[in-house]
Amino acid sequence: MMEKDFKKLADQYKNELLQKVVPFWEKHSKDEQFGGYFTCLDRQGNVFDTDKFIWLQGREVWMFATLYNKVEQRPEWLEMALHGAEFLQKYGHDGNLNWYFSLTREGKPLIEPYNIFSDCFATMAFGQLYQATGKEEYGEIARKTFDNILKRSSNPKGRFTKATPGTRPLKGFSLPMILCNLSLEIEHLLPKELVDETIETCINEVMCAFYDQKSGLILENVNPDGSFSDSFEGRLLNPGHTIEAMWFIMDLSVRLKRPELTDRAVEIMLRTLKYGWDKQFGGIFYFLDIKGYPPQQLEWDQKLWWVHVETLISLIKGYSLTGNPECLEWFEKV
Repeated sequence: MMEKDFKKLADQYKNELLQKVVPFWEKHSKDEQFGGYFTCLDRQGNVFDTDKFIWLQGREVWMFATLYNKVEQRPEWLEMALHGAEFLQKYGHDGNLNWYFSLTREGKPLIEPYNIFSDCFATMAFGQLYQATGKEEYGEIARKTFDNILKRSSNPKGRFTKATPGTRPLKGFSLPMILCNLSLEIEHLLPKELVDETIETCINEVMCAFYDQKSGLILENVNPDGSFSDSFEGRLLNPGHTIEAMWFIMDLSVRLKRPELTDRAVEIMLRTLKYGWDKQFGGIFYFLDIKGYPPQQLEWDQKLWWVHVETLISLIKGYSLTGNPECLEWFEKV
């Protein structure tokens, strides 16, 4: 790929995003009657389910606020973000900023606030909206929710966990991974010491605690001391998660001026991509077992859109930071 093609590629992605993707969501996802967004849409924009999932409500608020903050200050983008935020603020949590998993169209809670990632996406949404508006109440929601996340981090599901205490205590990769990104997303709202401490903890967790020395891959679940658990959960690999986490680590390495961390992130990303690649049909598997056994997840061999998009981000970021030609070769292949 020649240097001039990067400009062409950037224009292609920008046009796809701003001329097709964003207008689609502006046109079809806004619930004018009850607030918030419809997110279960078919390719024509028809709504096929009206339940509202906090993950997706938060992400859409974040998306429109980010477009307003970083692309162009279009009033309609800010209005769209505020539309979703108003609904979230009113119905999305239990009164103590513990965010539900899902709501009815009208805003009645459907599933209890067991899922800490609802809180993560709410934090991102209100953190970005605070930057767009300067309204302190949005900053306060983001700050307090982030505090809740840190308090819950050692036992994310809390009283909602289905696991019997003590039998097989495992810790999951997902939370430290997302905190790598979230801590940068809302650092404008947090004390510097807290940001620095959170970043160092997350880097250590992501790059050491979940890193399997033998294979050079990252596990989704490990024992509390970081050792391997020979169980369905302990053998689980999620290539998309690892690859996404590696571009979070690259961003942190740039901020910390630690190029050796970038190199290691690129190395793990490429190794994961090669391991997760379907050598017969192409594309990246959703789940794998580190010992090659059938995973418990029956959807393990699906090729998900988000996995491949995160991979493209990670590869092009890795190439721009290191010049590693393998990143570019794989970018074209993916």
